[in-house]
Amino acid sequence: MSFKICRLKKNEDKRLRAGHVWIYSNEIDTQVTPLKNFAMGETVIIEAHDKKPLGLAYINPHSLITARLFTRDLNEPLDLKFLLKHMQIALALREELYNKPYYRLIFGESDGLPGLVVDRYNDILVIQITTAGMDNKTALIIDALQIILPSIQSILLRNDSPARLQEHLSQEIKAGLNTPPENVLLEENNTFFYAPLWTGQKTGWFYDHRLNRLRLHSYVHGKHVLDVFSYLGGWGIQAACAGAEQVICIDSSKLSNKAISENAQLNKVHHKIKTIEEDAFVALKNLIAAEKKFDVIILDPPAFVKKKKDKKEGLLAYQRINEAAMKLLTPQGVLITCSCSMHVSNEDFLDLLRRASLHCKIPFQMIERGSQAPDHPIHLAIPETDYLKMIILRKRGI
Repeated sequence: MSFKICRLKKNEDKRLRAGHVWIYSNEIDTQVTPLKNFAMGETVIIEAHDKKPLGLAYINPHSLITARLFTRDLNEPLDLKFLLKHMQIALALREELYNKPYYRLIFGESDGLPGLVVDRYNDILVIQITTAGMDNKTALIIDALQIILPSIQSILLRNDSPARLQEHLSQEIKAGLNTPPENVLLEENNTFFYAPLWTGQKTGWFYDHRLNRLRLHSYVHGKHVLDVFSYLGGWGIQAACAGAEQVICIDSSKLSNKAISENAQLNKVHHKIKTIEEDAFVALKNLIAAEKKFDVIILDPPAFVKKKKDKKEGLLAYQRINEAAMKLLTPQGVLITCSCSMHVSNEDFLDLLRRASLHCKIPFQMIERGSQAPDHPIHLAIPETDYLKMIILRKRGI
């Protein structure tokens, strides 16, 4: 099997040799291998400047991340055999971790399958494909998943990610196998939720906070809890089930607030749950004006820093929302605060929390730090896969 050559400029192979798999357009020697010669998603051999092969990648001349290395072996094409190999390795990890089939099955580059995410809801799978190289393999991906998980009844393709626009791919949501239901039942930390597969955020549910939400249980018994950016009530309803006396969930979406109420009914904690349908910043401002106080506050916002150029503005937004939450805490209250922004480091996050504390003139101590659940493994050579941050702060006051 022969593939076209894509050659790098001098010294642009260092990151790949260190284990990373991304190749940017400005790293390619376009004088020798013009990008116009490549089709979207085709497999190429990546060569260093000295013509030494580095492995196989799929390429997209329209994307800033122009190529993604998927193997160092030139005799290992991205075919059914390759997909099965990596999917079986990924499945083995999840089956070791969890005794129930609710988890992220494939986490892109970390599982050796760049551009592919698969979430499992028992016998239903949700696939998200963000690159042309993987998009070309959609039929093979569906075949491979049915081979490793023969009990699967339906598959949904949630190919509506904005990342697809950067790859010149269409955005769509459609059935990949049979017709998946509108909502699916899942279990997390002995709590049950209905997640909207077709209309929900991303792939329907956020498994990455599983362990962080489990840690929440230690802080909420008998407490008044505020869950901001609640989405489906993942934090707030677990707080209620873990013994919180009262939980207020804030989300700007009418559909999310309806889902929170339904999930509260499902877990028989509806008498503890109240929802506020409002922008988070506005809602917190109103609660401060009303002089409300909470023993535990959870902040799990969307990514305020989606691109590097947005970092300054995004960090300020994180600081503002944390300052508002700090003002609402009771003495010795607990703030569980999160960031899913890839471009915000642990140090950045801790620094903005320090600034928020100083600006509010409220002393805090950090008592725990969390990351993403192990079904979202971190690739040691790809810092971008280490994206989720959770810090638990305790207000020092009487």
